[in-house]
Formats: sequence, C-alpha cells, structure tokens
Amino acid sequence: MTISPDFTMPATVLAGALGGYLLLVEPWLGRRMYASLARRRATQPRALKRYFTLTIALWWAFAALAVAALLLSPDTTVADFGLTAPDNPLYVVAAVLLFGAVSVASGRAFREMAREGKHIPGRAAIEAMLPRTAAERRLAMAAAVTDSVCSELVYRGLLIAFGVGVLGLELPVAAALALAVYALAGWYQGGSGVLVFALFGALLTGLYLATGSLLLPVAVHAMLTVRDLLIPAPELPQAQGGTA
Repeated sequence: MTISPDFTMPATVLAGALGGYLLLVEPWLGRRMYASLARRRATQPRALKRYFTLTIALWWAFAALAVAALLLSPDTTVADFGLTAPDNPLYVVAAVLLFGAVSVASGRAFREMAREGKHIPGRAAIEAMLPRTAAERRLAMAAAVTDSVCSELVYRGLLIAFGVGVLGLELPVAAALALAVYALAGWYQGGSGVLVFALFGALLTGLYLATGSLLLPVAVHAMLTVRDLLIPAPELPQAQGGTA
C-alpha cells in the first residue's frame, strides 16, 4: 500500500485541529461521558439513549470534517484516505467470512455464559452501555455501525494520511502514530481499555495496510462491535427499579 496525500493549508489546519482534539480532548471527554452514563444508567431510563444519540452525532460530525479535509485538497485522492476498492477482493471476502464466523460463535458463547451466570470477559468494562430493551438495541446497533464507519475514516483514513502528507512520516510510522491516538480513545475503560483499543486498533490498521482499503477494517469493526453490544446486560439492582 502506498499513499501520497497533498493537503492544502485549510485542510491541514482542519485535520490538525481534529487530530489534536482526538489526542487531547477525546480521551478525557469520553471518560467523563461514560462515567456520567454509569452513574445515571439505573435511575434515568433515557440515559443510554441520550448517550448513544450524542455519540452518533459526534462521530458523524468528525467524519464530515474528514471529508471536508479531503474536498479541500484537490491533489489528494479518495484512495489516500482508504476510500477505494481493496487490492485483493478475494482476500477481503475470506477475511469477512472468517471474522463473521468468529463474531457469531463468540456472541453465542457469551449469551450462553450469561444464561449460566458465568463471568463474561470484558462485560464489566462496557456494562453501562449494554442495551436492555428493543429500542435501546436498535440505537446500539446504529451507534455500532456509526462508530465503525466514522472512526475508521477518521483514525485510519485521515490521521494516517495526515501523518504521511503533512508530518512527512513513512507510512508505517504514520500508521503507528494514528494507532496510538486511537488507543487513547479506550481510556474511558481505564488502562485496560487503552490496551484493548491498542490491540484492536493494531488488527484494524494491519487490515487497512494489507488491503489498501477501509472496507475490511469497517466490516470487521462493525461485526465485533455489534457482537459486544449484544452481550446480555446484567440485571439492574431491584432497589433501583426496572429496565430502561
């Protein structure tokens, strides 16, 4: 995979501002938002809906800024942002089938563990955002798809292109820098969340560099995020009322 983005000054300022926000503000804001959700989840029925609605709005705003940076740079192509067909479509199909099978199998295993009252790895870290009603599940799916599309465009597409085109970094170095920024987004789950995001981001970055397209990272991101958000939520304490 090779890219040669040529950012104009307005695009550089726009992309740099968004990158600075993701590096310095997003980890802190994400942690505050999730902590607020966790405090209100059991007592405010609409807390999760407000959380997902705000998250969806923010991500589409970030994606719009990434697209604006591309449009403001006439000499930068959509391929420089990963918005192109993969180099090897058969590889993508095979990978989608593989990760799809893993997502389905592990999702079933998680639901069976929940029915048996067993510990589900990772559930505690995202417990507050697990849906309990049909309406919440629909919104959670919308949030999962939004996160997958928009975060891949921003973290993999825009930030890697920015590292190469503006900072003058080699592609692997730019990818590593973008991965570090992405890993910090997991701080809302604490130190373990940063590690999980780093490992997950490394997988997605590897898929992007291997295919030259964001298609496979978006698909894998969506499948695994949907699986996670469909993990059965633990029952709320009886003293705090029923479900949202």
